[in-house]
Amino acid sequence: VQLQASGGGLVQTGGSLRLSCAASGRTFSTYGMGWFRQAPGKEREFVAAISRNSGSTRYVDSVKFRFTISRDNAKNTVYLQMNSLKPEDTAVYYCAANTGWGINMAWTEYDYWGQGTLVTVSS
Repeated sequence: VQLQASGGGLVQTGGSLRLSCAASGRTFSTYGMGWFRQAPGKEREFVAAISRNSGSTRYVDSVKFRFTISRDNAKNTVYLQMNSLKPEDTAVYYCAANTGWGINMAWTEYDYWGQGTLVTVSS
């Protein structure tokens, strides 16, 4: 599967952005999906994940109640709605797909990656 992330940009503290990740192929519904981010000089960090049928989601504590992951299997797309953005959310955001069941939080469990989209939150 090929993944194409979009929706990043520059936003002020407290603002919102919605990231999208479009997947190619007909088997999107068989992949668990996740969002990760990497800030300059830092390691890649898990942000959120969603199971194949949207039955389960998980978030890193720092984004809980601010970010929402969702997917539309008919459109082969996964979303990350980001509200109340903070400067510490500044990073390149990557979407990823894995063939496992349930929720995966480890980036090593993901098989396919998008190219990343930059989110910059100004203070």
